[in-house]
Amino acid sequence: MESTSPAGVMPTDRQNPFDPPEELRRRHRLGPIHRMTYADGGRGWLVTGFAAARAILADPRFSVRQDHMRSPSAQPATSPVPPGFFLRMDPPEHDHYRRLLTGDFTVRRIKLLEPEIEAIVNDQLNAMELAGGPADLFKTFALPIPSQVIGELLGVPYSDRQVFQRNAATLVDLTPERRQQAVSELMAYLRDLLRHKRSWPEEDVLSGLAAQEGLTADERAGLALLLLIAGHETTANMLALGTFALLANPAQLAEVRGKEEDAPAVVEELLRHLTIIHHVVRVAREDIELHGCLIKAGESVTVALSAANRDADHFADPDALDLTRSTAGHLAFGHGLHRCLGQRLARAEMRIALPALLRRFPALRLTVAPEEVPLRSAMTVYGVYELPVTW
Repeated sequence: MESTSPAGVMPTDRQNPFDPPEELRRRHRLGPIHRMTYADGGRGWLVTGFAAARAILADPRFSVRQDHMRSPSAQPATSPVPPGFFLRMDPPEHDHYRRLLTGDFTVRRIKLLEPEIEAIVNDQLNAMELAGGPADLFKTFALPIPSQVIGELLGVPYSDRQVFQRNAATLVDLTPERRQQAVSELMAYLRDLLRHKRSWPEEDVLSGLAAQEGLTADERAGLALLLLIAGHETTANMLALGTFALLANPAQLAEVRGKEEDAPAVVEELLRHLTIIHHVVRVAREDIELHGCLIKAGESVTVALSAANRDADHFADPDALDLTRSTAGHLAFGHGLHRCLGQRLARAEMRIALPALLRRFPALRLTVAPEEVPLRSAMTVYGVYELPVTW
């Protein structure tokens, strides 16, 4: 379908902090796939429908390589991809690197990590209680928990974690210069740490990477960088934004408070409803027909995940936050070959942390009006800059 007003830049500002940008919702009402003019003047496609999005993400004829990818933002899409950073690689390179890490994120491995997650969550709640309110829940709860969990899993010394918190936050900034500086600093740090782990291994992921033969130092560091970012920034923003959504929806909060057995369903609905990754981009390797549209080889396709997860053809009453519904198959973690490797870890952290927070602070509430909470609309990963609360 030809859009009536092709966009040069993807809309990211959300009129309601929990809904997709209104322009994406308007486009979705016109159909699932639209012509799009990118910021550089090139033509491509915008996908807002669930079925079309799922089909593209599962189709190996679409590439994630940045070589010919157009950017849906005002910034260019291309930036140097570190060795081993398989998020931007197609098979067989993608499969080779991903296989090295799948054993660290199995159901069994995450289950074994749950007592450590519970201990980290309790320590943070104890610190919050001791300090007293009011507090910024992002800095005191949402950020330190995944930071400590991924640091524990990887084997990053606790004393170094502020360094990668700062750089990981910069890596999802939309400014290429700041991103590249953060990549350089983290890669240098990780190369040094991996050299140390190779000589003095421990029971952690980085020690396993350091022992892998056939990899260069940069490949090991690139793999570690990917895990560091994926296991830290996204989960921190989901914990903060998920709590914000619950506090702003008292009826839904009352529905689930104290029902910890419902936590898995609550987490899935929050993931679907909020969809903090705005979009992903693919490039057609060959001519592909989809929903009556001919996507030509070399054309970029921007998949608006937040709009796809609000598709009424797949989710009943999709704009409602319904923490009792089944949301099987949502696209918050992507789909297909590049579905998030750390999804089980993220789910475990949310499933453990959110009920524990509500149990410890039953009077938890915002100290500002919802519209005054500062939002990370222009960042690659959506969320809040801070979440002022008291209890």
